Amino acid sequence: MNFLGTHILSIDQFDTQDVEALFAVADQMQPYAQRKLKTRVLEGAILGSLFFEPSTRTRISFGCAFNLLGGQVRETTEIKASALAKGESLYDTARVISGYSDIIAMRHPMAGSVEEFSKASRVPVINAGDGAAEHPSQALLDLYTIKKELNISGEIDGLNIALVGDLKNGRTVHSLCKLLKLYKNISFTLISPIELKMPEEIIEELRKAGHQINETEDMQTGLHDKHTIYLTRIQEERFSSQQEANIYRGRFRLNQSTYTTHCQPNTVIMHPLPRDSRAEANELDNDLNQHPNLAIFRQADNGVLIRMALFALTLGVEKELHNTSSDVNWYTDRRF
Repeated sequence: MNFLGTHILSIDQFDTQDVEALFAVADQMQPYAQRKLKTRVLEGAILGSLFFEPSTRTRISFGCAFNLLGGQVRETTEIKASALAKGESLYDTARVISGYSDIIAMRHPMAGSVEEFSKASRVPVINAGDGAAEHPSQALLDLYTIKKELNISGEIDGLNIALVGDLKNGRTVHSLCKLLKLYKNISFTLISPIELKMPEEIIEELRKAGHQINETEDMQTGLHDKHTIYLTRIQEERFSSQQEANIYRGRFRLNQSTYTTHCQPNTVIMHPLPRDSRAEANELDNDLNQHPNLAIFRQADNGVLIRMALFALTLGVEKELHNTSSDVNWYTDRRF
């Protein structure tokens, strides 16, 4: 893939060479993300941040990534705060906002909406989540995290991973499966209620690519011998009512006792966040907060690196990164 000027809409655009090229640039972003150095490589550039669905980490990390490269951010949050609430089309919104921006990061509750928007945009658009469909930058940061946590420098062939929770509506696991499909001999254990199982078309794609699939509702046995456990919350915003979502909430929970009993000592624990910490849900217990294999906060940190790399590659400045590099003007004792 030629990243320059390209919309980043789906993991289907990537091959393994693209992934490794992106990860190499992400590695270069470390001193800037850690605020040990600063760069102004995107000084004068503007990110249009359009988040028409609630978001904390993704919205802020996209903005943070752009700021750390020296650019500025102009954002809109929620449909009701935009002209879409007045009946404006995605086409008109795209034509206007792309005139104000050099690149756009967009989240929308309807599947396919970001691609529709991109067709009218005059600048590159990055899909920050479209309904229950995809979340490509999350999948990329997830794989980057897996490689870092397991200390894998090359291919991840032979990975054994459990995906747990709402696999029907969780766009993060959809995109992660599409990404892992590019590699060889991955063993997927899909743990979910039958009503919230992974979409059949994704399972078929994995099988056709030669991967092993095991579907189960038994979380305890499904956690055995895994390199990584990837938990997701019940996506209540995709249900017709909270009452319907409550049927499944709290069905699968991971705590210290379950981990010690059923997991390997070095199994990596991941979650795209937010985790639902309410008592009736609590899919990832606070008693694991200090566990060395809990990677969820390192995972969130990696989101900044990956999004910085996406911006640099899409705007063609990845080779100019250090030309405007300088020391920071303040002291920060961050424990990264």
